Amino acid sequence: SGSSPLEQQEPPAMSVDAATIKKIEDGYAKLQASSECHSLLKKYLTKEVMDKLKDKRTKLGANLLDVIQSGVANLDSGVGVYAPDAEAYTLFKPLFDPLIQDYHNGFRPDQKQPATDLGEGKTHLLPDLDPEGKYINSTRVRCGRSLEGYPFNPCLTEANYLEMEGKVKKIFDNIKDGELQGTYYPLDGMTKEVQSSLIADHFLFKEGDRFLQTANACRYWPKGRGIFHNKDKTFLVWCNEEDHLRIISMQNGGNVGQVLERLIKGVKTIQAQAPFSRDERLGWLTFCPSNLGTTVRASVHIRLPKISAKPDFKSICDGLKLQIRGIHGEHSDSEGGVYDISNKARLGLTEFEAVKQMYDGVKHLIELEKKA
Repeated sequence: SGSSPLEQQEPPAMSVDAATIKKIEDGYAKLQASSECHSLLKKYLTKEVMDKLKDKRTKLGANLLDVIQSGVANLDSGVGVYAPDAEAYTLFKPLFDPLIQDYHNGFRPDQKQPATDLGEGKTHLLPDLDPEGKYINSTRVRCGRSLEGYPFNPCLTEANYLEMEGKVKKIFDNIKDGELQGTYYPLDGMTKEVQSSLIADHFLFKEGDRFLQTANACRYWPKGRGIFHNKDKTFLVWCNEEDHLRIISMQNGGNVGQVLERLIKGVKTIQAQAPFSRDERLGWLTFCPSNLGTTVRASVHIRLPKISAKPDFKSICDGLKLQIRGIHGEHSDSEGGVYDISNKARLGLTEFEAVKQMYDGVKHLIELEKKA
């Protein structure tokens, strides 16, 4: 690449300037002073941790401010931290480790992510959860992947974005499997018609929400971003939204096994041509620590009008290791008793186990709804 030898020298470890350190200290003070803030960032960024990390930077030049800035700007964050590059998870361990343990059902610093098991040969164990179509509108399983050799959003250059897009586009163009074949739609120069149809299908991602904006994840937008989907609109890949790739399989109804089967096929197809970043402790690496490990989020849009009206609904879901959202994504409310329900933990278990956790939990919720 065209960088001069000068840029390739590693910056000294203690090269965070005073202005940045002051911003880190002010950010810490702002978090601690806020009674509204309940993020994991606030909980684990102690003064001791801050003092230990505030003058460190990764080889790519990311510092603690890059990690915490989104959570400092958005006091209503649930997690509040992002990893600007893969090295951040190691260099800023004293902050990331306890936070990861808290989020992922007690995944300890001495534990390792098990070997990948997407569930090949086991999808028959996940028959349709709702054969009569009374409860589940749709089922979706997605995973995130980062291309090896590239940092995460805040450290990517415009050239990186375009180069990565070129690589994945080539892969999409060469898909041989009839079920997966489709079209790649770049965001840059997208026509209003294509945009409207992708929005109608709930496929189009918008330029990052404020959580991603303040994490510095939206630079050079819309360069290098785009969406691929197959003809049936049941398999899609987001390029350079929050993660380098989000690989998604979805369809109406509650047949989790079919959805997973298609995801496995899609992941294997892409993986055969693009190496992904994996860490032996944290599994597949992602921009947000909530997605590490399997990176798998298996979810259903489900109607549970009776039990969702009960005060203990959230604690029932917590007990089943499920996460509830409104149907318009992470920071939205439910509409008419319809919820987006998914596995919460993505780390410390296999991909198949993550899907199975959602499956078993939702099965139980449907039983409760029937009895209610």
